[in-house]
Amino acid sequence: MDLSEAMRLRIKNLIIDNNINANKLALTCGINRSNINRFLRGKNKSITIESITLICQALNMTLKDFFDDEIFNDVEVND
Repeated sequence: MDLSEAMRLRIKNLIIDNNINANKLALTCGINRSNINRFLRGKNKSITIESITLICQALNMTLKDFFDDEIFNDVEVND
């Protein structure tokens, strides 16, 4: 799995775990709703670390918590 897919899956899992939807997440963290939705649908291939940080803050977690998931154990970085 590449890094983008891993981050997409992690965010989707966090949405489910927190019983919210992508629109609620966007509103809570102050990120443009369409940007999150495009990323989660795979239309955007990347997301900024700033956006990940805002998502973490909205979900009361650290970046370490975000990346400390087995999803990231076998990530491949594509050039």
